[in-house]
Order: sequence, then structure tokens, then C-alpha cells
Amino acid sequence: MTTLLAIGTVLACAAFFIVWLISVRVKNYGFLDVAWSYAVAVLAPLYAIGGPGDPLRTWLVTAVGVAWSLRLGTYLLRRVLAHHPQEDPRYETLRRRWPGPWMFLAFFQLQALVAVVFSLPFLLVAFKTEAGLSTVEIAGLAVAALSLLGEALADAQMRRFKADPANRGSVCATGLWRYSRHPNYFFESMVWWGFFLVALGSPHGWITIVCPLLMLYFLLKVTGVALTEAHSLRTRGEAYREYQRATSAFIPWFPKKSA
Repeated sequence: MTTLLAIGTVLACAAFFIVWLISVRVKNYGFLDVAWSYAVAVLAPLYAIGGPGDPLRTWLVTAVGVAWSLRLGTYLLRRVLAHHPQEDPRYETLRRRWPGPWMFLAFFQLQALVAVVFSLPFLLVAFKTEAGLSTVEIAGLAVAALSLLGEALADAQMRRFKADPANRGSVCATGLWRYSRHPNYFFESMVWWGFFLVALGSPHGWITIVCPLLMLYFLLKVTGVALTEAHSLRTRGEAYREYQRATSAFIPWFPKKSA
């Protein structure tokens, strides 16, 4: 297990180094998000091939992980390319704090290590040799797969809303966005609770609790809700404040009636 983990870590650090070189060349650090999202699509199959675990369980979990990784990575790649050379505001802020590329190299390598941490559920599952799926594993797979579909639906609804010129400057409050201001982030967090449940019965599986907890922290406090809300308030003003008053911030729930 440690050998596979070491191989995965070296591979991730090398890949993120290459992405850093490309990002410096094209002057857009937004490609880091793409690399991070695609990491599971590389690491999970590596563990599945190298691990001695039950093939049915291992490859079912790997398939859901790869589906999540490819969907999110491709979605982000298209978004970065559509806005290039304009850079994500998060990285514009970091550029002001970190002049020059070398701090970004350290940041990219840190993100490579974080990606390895998020690959742990797939590594541990690949080392569970007991045949057959437990009830908890089936539930975890169902939560991850359904949440993947929910996240994809939320992203598609937002993309369709933004594509309509009549909605320019408006707030999307239709579909899943009627019940949560950030349904995509909610379902993203649920994906990782699902992977945690799947890995829970594997050797040392309890340590994968770090994945959903870290994801919740990132989404709520670092790169997700906080930054998105601040940007929406700057660009949509009172319309977004009204949306905040009426709509659940994270967990989908029925909207409040206007006073």
C-alpha cells in the first residue's frame, strides 16, 4: 500500500509541476483547478490495478470516482478556456500577494499533496480483499453516484441560465438553484461523504473522514461559498441580497416567502 501511495504522490507532484510550467507560460493559474479535478481519474485506476482488493468493489468505486473526476475536470477546463486569458479572481488576488511564479510552484505542489489525500478512499478500497459489497458500501456508492448527477444537473442549469442573453445581470433562482444558493457545492460535498462511506469498511478506512471534512472546509470557508457570494454581491447587488434572504445558503430547502 505504501509503495502505491508513494508512486501516486510522485506522479501527482510531477504532473502538477508540468501544469505549473504551462500556467506560467500562458499566464493563467486557473489550470490548477483542472489538474486537481483530473487527479482522481489517474490515481484511482492506478490503485485499482496495483491493489489486491476484490475486483467488483474496487472497480465499481473506481468507476464512480473516475466519472466524478472527468466530469468536473472537463467542466472546469471548458470554463477556463472560455475565459482565457482572463484569470479566475482567486488567482488574480494571489498574484498580488505572491509576485513571481515561485510561491505558486509551492502552492501547486501543496495542491498535488491535497489531491493525493483525496485519493485515499480509492487506495484503501483497493486493498480490501473481502468479496461482496456491504450495505454501507452500497449506500456510499449510491450517495456518491446520485450526488454526482445532482452536481452535474446544477452546473447544467446554471450554464443554460447564463447562456440566455435575457438573463444577463440576473440571479439564477430556477431548478436546483431555487432551493439552494450553491447546489453544486452541496452535491460536491455529498460525493465525498459517499466515498467516505464506501471506504469505511476497508483497512484504515476511518481516516478518509478527512476527505469530506476538508471538502466542506474548502467549500464553505476557502474557495467556494464565501468567494462566490462576495462576487455575486458586487456584480448583482440588491437582487442577490434578496436571493440570499429567500434561499438556503447550502443545504437545499424550500425558499422563504417574501415578507
